[in-house]
Amino acid sequence: MDKLFSSLKISINSDLYLKDPESSELGKKIVGNGILLIHQIGFEKFTFKKLGAEINSNESSIYRYFENKHKFLVYITNWYWGWKEFQLTISTHGMGNPTQKLIKGVEVMTHPVVQDFRFEHINEVALNNIIINESSKSYLTKEVDTDNKGGYFSVYKRVVGRIAEMVNTVAPEYKFSLSLSSMIIDGALHQHFLRDHITSITDCDAKITVTDYFIDLVEKTLKLENHD
Repeated sequence: MDKLFSSLKISINSDLYLKDPESSELGKKIVGNGILLIHQIGFEKFTFKKLGAEINSNESSIYRYFENKHKFLVYITNWYWGWKEFQLTISTHGMGNPTQKLIKGVEVMTHPVVQDFRFEHINEVALNNIIINESSKSYLTKEVDTDNKGGYFSVYKRVVGRIAEMVNTVAPEYKFSLSLSSMIIDGALHQHFLRDHITSITDCDAKITVTDYFIDLVEKTLKLENHD
């Protein structure tokens, strides 16, 4: 299993890059250090020139991999959702009880991120903070419809679909599985943001976790029982 994981690669839409960053050490360095730099200074202040200075490389070398910083943000956002899908798969594999599987899925999508050392060039904790604080900038653009048609959000939509499928399995009469799924996934990011920055409008804190809230919401919405 460890050998299998060591060769694992998160698949990303090839339209998001000019040269696959996973194909070279420089490409991995660009992605890994780009994540750390955005985490440190924010997406607005992030430039390829600053990233080039961080990795002691010419700005032009970064443009050989990515057309612009928007494509870079969409790329790392796709990587994040691909990684979460991987976590969802291995965490729920072989679970026979559909209700337990759904609850585990909710846990995977809502709990705090820890470093995954199977992907050495990516700091998943820093990336998670970017997703919480910056990922909406990847789709709140005038080009969102074009980007959607181009498949830029396919991994995210696939993750939403997988949670919705779990909902349908335990509550086939429930009519809003996709809405509930996307609300859990996006809502978890928002609640993490509020917990860290605007505490007066969330109940989530050191005692009540974001996962606690969404499990309670799912249980009461779908009237789930006996999933322990």
